[in-house]
Amino acid sequence: MTRPTKLAEAYDYCLKLAHSHYENFPVASFSLPTHLREPISVIYAFARTADDIADEGDAPLQERLDSLAEYEQQLTLIEQQCYQGSSAIFIALNDVIKHHTLPIILLQDLLSAFRQDLTKNRYSDDKELEDYCRRSANPIGRLFLHLIGVPPSSDLDASDMICTALQRINFYQDIQQDLKVNDRIYLPLENIHEFGLTEASLYSPDSRELAFTLREKYRGTAALLKKGVPLGTRYYGRPGWEIRLITLAGLTTLLKLAQQDDANLYSRPRLSKVTLLGLSCCALVPSIYNISCKWQLHRFAKINDAITITPI
Repeated sequence: MTRPTKLAEAYDYCLKLAHSHYENFPVASFSLPTHLREPISVIYAFARTADDIADEGDAPLQERLDSLAEYEQQLTLIEQQCYQGSSAIFIALNDVIKHHTLPIILLQDLLSAFRQDLTKNRYSDDKELEDYCRRSANPIGRLFLHLIGVPPSSDLDASDMICTALQRINFYQDIQQDLKVNDRIYLPLENIHEFGLTEASLYSPDSRELAFTLREKYRGTAALLKKGVPLGTRYYGRPGWEIRLITLAGLTTLLKLAQQDDANLYSRPRLSKVTLLGLSCCALVPSIYNISCKWQLHRFAKINDAITITPI
């Protein structure tokens, strides 16, 4: 059945928006089939623009909160099946939620995390950060699985492991940028203070004072990814390939972080096109993906075993 022009234009807008943004980890790969690529692009457009409200530009705090509240209102109208707005993103999102029976709570969780970015910029312990990741990262993986079908709880749990790990990796790559640009610290303050350090330590280009804490965080993140690896072997076709590629990209980036010396852990490693091509090939076959993951985790363990982590 041919789509109404307004709806077709809304989907086209979301596809173009997703295509125009660079992400270290693939979000809506254009290698996916159309029936998945379009709804994923719509979800991405929703999340990207809401995140930009919280992070980009110089609008006053209340204006940003009001804009996110408007997003929340649009979701409520969709939930009540009475959305009549003209926003391309929400026109398409309304259609996606209707046809794929997506849990709206996952989109609401994303919005709550973006609002939190505006009102909370320090985290006292890992528990607070885990709750943030549950709402800022995990919904993306869960939405993806819901688009594929009706995922069992074990798959949702594995997806949470991967998404939380990827979010943590982003934290570790952007420590100084988050602090200098947005005055946010996504390392537990208890870990910074436990060795008599202060937030001022994060401004130094030399990361040796926090190397002990960061490498411990890397280890915990590797453990999460290890638990999430089996998810990639449970799905086939292009959706399975996407899951495997994202997982491998996360492992590779974490390994690159760990390979840096203690003085340069604030540096942001980039995955080259050649590296991504190699990972893409490894992700094609589940058995090769499994071997690649085990090899990456083995290399990570060897690096950590070779480093004597002593707090300064």
